[in-house]
Order: sequence, then C-alpha cells, then structure tokens
Amino acid sequence: MELILDIEEIRTLLPHRYPLLLVDRILSMVPGKSIVGYKNVSINEPFFTGHFPGQAVMPGVLIIESMAQVAAILVLCLPEHAGKLVLLAGIEDARFRKPVVPGDTMITEATVMWIKGSFGKVSLSTRVDGQEVASCEMKFAFKAHTPPTHKATYDKIMKAFDEYANAQEQPGGEGDGTTGA
Repeated sequence: MELILDIEEIRTLLPHRYPLLLVDRILSMVPGKSIVGYKNVSINEPFFTGHFPGQAVMPGVLIIESMAQVAAILVLCLPEHAGKLVLLAGIEDARFRKPVVPGDTMITEATVMWIKGSFGKVSLSTRVDGQEVASCEMKFAFKAHTPPTHKATYDKIMKAFDEYANAQEQPGGEGDGTTGA
C-alpha cells in the first residue's frame, strides 16, 4: 500500500502526542469518503507495563482510540473542517474479536456514513494479518480548535497579576497591615 501521510503530517492534523498518538501512517484516502491507516504495536508502548504483566494485550479502549484517530484524519482533510477538533460523540455496535498484542500491525479502514453540519458518523474496521480484530460505528462532533498561544497565556497571567495588585491596594488588602475586622 502506498504511503499518503507520514507521522509528521499526521501530527499537523491531530492534536494528539505521545503516548496517545495511536496512528503511524495513512496508506490511502479518498477525502470525505474513506481512509486506511495503520498503527504498529510495540512492546515499548507504556500501557503494556500494566496490561497485562506476563500477557501483553492492547486495551480495547486504545484500539477504539486508534480507530477514532484514523477517522478524525479522514474528516479533517475536508476544507470546511480543517483545524477543528473531532470529538467522539458515540460508539455503536463495538465488537472485539481477537486480542491485539506486541508485534501486530493494526490496519484500520474507515468509511464516512454521513456528515451533517458539525456532526457525522463513520463505520470502522481494524484488522491484523487480514483478520478483523475490532469494528464499530462512531458518531463525532466538530469543535473549533483554539490552542492557547504564548500571548494569550501571558495576557492571562498579567490580568491575574493586576487583579492581585489591585486587591493589595484596597483597604483591608493583604499588604496594608490591617486585619479587615
């Protein structure tokens, strides 16, 4: 399968970062229609430390999260949703058929069922070595993504500083030596 998006390109679309970025590559895509992505599952994943000692199994919730991230890339490629967050709104008919273990490569296929305004639904299937390990339908919602900037954070700090300074200047404030009683 042909590489369409590598990990750095995926990171420009999704806000997720290690250890919760759970898609490594996009292999094929028809924007707004369908996508195929994969995740290489390594024993070095932090969740394998406790799930389970002596019998490493990828948690089902993280399989679902990986599937959701592939689907998010699919819908974020549409110009009207560029730069937005894709939030999980519901999961229907989730099925887990086989454990996912270290060394597996999960191939996830997603197909858009519908998108209306700021909501949508996709059908997903994940396979390992050609065998389906998980499937579901997911509903999602789009939300404006406004990551904090250095300036916004600085302005917030300065506002809090000004409010503190004004409180100090008021009679009964902490800095004037009175008890306020």
